Amino acid sequence: MKARRSIAFLLLFAGAFVAQAAELTGTLKKINDNGTIALGVRDASIPFSYLDDKQESVGYSVDLCLKVVDAVKDELKKPDLKVVKQVVTSATRIPLIANGTVDIECGSTVNNIERQKQVAFSVTTFVVNTKLIVKKNGPVHAFADMKGRAIAVTSGANTVQKIAELNTQRGLGMTMLNGQDHNGSFLLLESDRAAAFAEDDILLAGLAANSKTPDAYRLVEIDGMAADPYALMLRRDDPQFKALVDRALVAAFKSGAAETMYKKWFTQPIPPRGVTLNFPMSEQLRRVLRSPTDSGDPKDYR
Repeated sequence: MKARRSIAFLLLFAGAFVAQAAELTGTLKKINDNGTIALGVRDASIPFSYLDDKQESVGYSVDLCLKVVDAVKDELKKPDLKVVKQVVTSATRIPLIANGTVDIECGSTVNNIERQKQVAFSVTTFVVNTKLIVKKNGPVHAFADMKGRAIAVTSGANTVQKIAELNTQRGLGMTMLNGQDHNGSFLLLESDRAAAFAEDDILLAGLAANSKTPDAYRLVEIDGMAADPYALMLRRDDPQFKALVDRALVAAFKSGAAETMYKKWFTQPIPPRGVTLNFPMSEQLRRVLRSPTDSGDPKDYR
């Protein structure tokens, strides 16, 4: 596969590229000059990036980003590099990366071909499937049951376009309600203003697990929906920084550190309430950890 060959070639020369660069450029130069690296974090993307009861940013993607921070410190020889965490939303994450406010986004962002026109992505860090979350005592048991009903989606999420296309293609006549963030979208379901909320399965599982009534919800598959890759988001046209980020992530994959992080956030009790998501690692993700890729094509994750 072309994408896998290209990423393998990139990683082979990543260390040499950064080490031999005549001078720092792009994001690394910015970080070096300012003495600060800015991480984009989320407030409710459980368990990837969210605020705990102490309002600290925690999660699987945050831990991976901290591995990148360590690599940046080593590369720049700045052990005291300042780390700033900037909360972003689905709507603001791309603009804040593009305008330089945030250096790397540590959240739950899908890498796809359309977004690659605006930003760049690291190697894949997670693989998700878009599903519905509904109330167990409600009328929705399959996607077709959404005909004529209201569905919640989060503004700025790629799910908005996917659901809109299915709505048109299948003539469902759904009313799409937009939440400002995932908590807002879940509230639309919780308050019965929407019959379902469509998002990535693991995010939905996290929201349900941390709700007031975790057992009141269940996930419903959307037939025909392809898997999507999550990755850390970076600025475009910055090969020096991307090479460093990918090198740090692949090192975590190969050492087993990433799998340890996965177990911590997906199979063990997590803050703030000690809830366990019981979300074992998929074979799709195991393949990615064995053979890293930065492909944004869903076909590569079947």
